[in-house]
Amino acid sequence: MTPEPQRLQYLEAMGLTAWASRYRLPNALPTPACEWETASPEAEGRRAPGERLHALLDEAAEAQVAAPRPAPAEPEPRHRPSAGKARALLGDLVPAEVKEAEHEAPRPGPVQQRGEALRFTLQVACLDGRWLLLLPGKAPPSRVELRLLRNLLRAAGVVPEQMPTFEAFRWPQVEELPVEAPLEEAREGLQAFLAGRQRRGWVPERLLVFGEDETLAELLTLSDGHCPLLALPAWQGPALGELAGSAEAKRALWPQMAGWRDAWRAGHEAD
Repeated sequence: MTPEPQRLQYLEAMGLTAWASRYRLPNALPTPACEWETASPEAEGRRAPGERLHALLDEAAEAQVAAPRPAPAEPEPRHRPSAGKARALLGDLVPAEVKEAEHEAPRPGPVQQRGEALRFTLQVACLDGRWLLLLPGKAPPSRVELRLLRNLLRAAGVVPEQMPTFEAFRWPQVEELPVEAPLEEAREGLQAFLAGRQRRGWVPERLLVFGEDETLAELLTLSDGHCPLLALPAWQGPALGELAGSAEAKRALWPQMAGWRDAWRAGHEAD
């Protein structure tokens, strides 16, 4: 199950804003539990006694759930710890039941394991909603690079109805969230971003990557003209800035574009 912070981050990548109540309102159903950033000691000291008490009660309940127990024939209601256990917690004492549970089965680590998020920025566009273009880098392509891209596509027989506008995709979408699997979460974030663009008619058939980047290479793992992450035929070549300043790079690129015309026409015929 995806933790709540990661779910919100993926929704952010898709361009969707999610709202969730952090505190229970009077006469309202309990809000599903999720992970929030740990409060600082100063903020903890300013919390109301009732809030601190409920936090201690929740910790005791989690410790009891961690203990192994036989599967019941019918679902058992979850009970709040007794007042005696709460008093023991407030006195910095651990109830005997909790001690036994921790001794029998180690309490699993918290979901909010801090790690270093994968950081990268991509410039993303899609030709007529069919061919996905990725350019690694924080800066969008310049006018010279866009003109060069248009001429390259035209020379290869790829003539879209209109040239797309590049937009930036940055990861992480939300800073200072707990990270468990940096690479996997970044991949899911990119997939969520592309899934959100389907509302604009993006249905990628092929991937073109202009430029090399170590993080992007780890993210996409292109192999033999294929991108396993996006399940698309893929091509990767020099950056547009490099092509713009080197006639030799342009000549070396020309043989690689030989099959683009047929692939573009085949997609049109399939439509």
